[in-house]
Amino acid sequence: MGLGRYVALRVAWAAAVSMIIVTIAFLLISFSPNPEIQDAVRSASLQGENPAEARERIKELRGLDQPLHERYLDFMQNVYTLEWGWSDSRNQPVEEALLESVYYTAQYSIPWTILTVLIGPLVGLYSAANMYSWKDHAATGFAFAGWAMPNFFFAIILLLVFGIWLEWIPITYNTDAAVFSLENARQLFFPVFVLVTGSIAATMRVARNESAEFINADFMKTAKAKGVSPFRAYAYHVMRPTLVPLSTTLVGQLLAVFLGSSLLVEFVFSIPGLGRTTFDALVAQDTNLVLGSVLIFTFIGVVGNLLEDLVFTVLDPRISYDDR
Repeated sequence: MGLGRYVALRVAWAAAVSMIIVTIAFLLISFSPNPEIQDAVRSASLQGENPAEARERIKELRGLDQPLHERYLDFMQNVYTLEWGWSDSRNQPVEEALLESVYYTAQYSIPWTILTVLIGPLVGLYSAANMYSWKDHAATGFAFAGWAMPNFFFAIILLLVFGIWLEWIPITYNTDAAVFSLENARQLFFPVFVLVTGSIAATMRVARNESAEFINADFMKTAKAKGVSPFRAYAYHVMRPTLVPLSTTLVGQLLAVFLGSSLLVEFVFSIPGLGRTTFDALVAQDTNLVLGSVLIFTFIGVVGNLLEDLVFTVLDPRISYDDR
């Protein structure tokens, strides 16, 4: 199987998985109580009006009086034509709401990703090269502390100490700050720091454990005997095979940020990112915005897994496309 056919099959699989996930999300929201209808019925009862008429009026206004299969087909058509509808909770098109949210999420997730990819594996390799020394114990202790500390708890502590008590950082996020301004760097420093401590700890542990398997291997002794420089020996004979299992950890950490940690960090630091937008849309039962958010999360997950499979075949020549 060639690369083109492999990628085509993976993309087709990704499209099928995305459709299944979006369908499940659509059905869950469709069968959930609608707070807008409940508010309309409650308001009609208090004003002495007919609650049934108020319920039907809202259903007709939102298109909920149509059969479920018709609403589903209309929704899927809009998905593939990139017409994701109107967000009632934000009073703007869904595409604009999601673009704004992704814009704010990217401001801290991109630095987080770069720092994790650069620092985590190098610290793990350095720790493995100094196995059982005080340097290794210090790095391992940091890894366990970063892994054990819940992100939301760590974020709250930092905000209390440096935001409220010392007043070194703003306690509310300023959306008017320029992306590359000092003010934006100040308000994004601790969100990035909170996420980096956990992700570097995870990647460092994996890199250390995997590197330890190769550092004392026979091919490393042979490379050193031939006069290969330590940097080249570690880079080609230790780091490269370590990156195969490590790529899975990196993809998992990236997905964890978008699916879980982003919501908690955005809540604590008042960042109007994708996680916060999705939660607010769920509370308001903004169907179009919720399903649009699900599409974004699904796209990130599917693309991440596709890149992971491609990286596997590049880093490890023993893995063929037929095996995947």
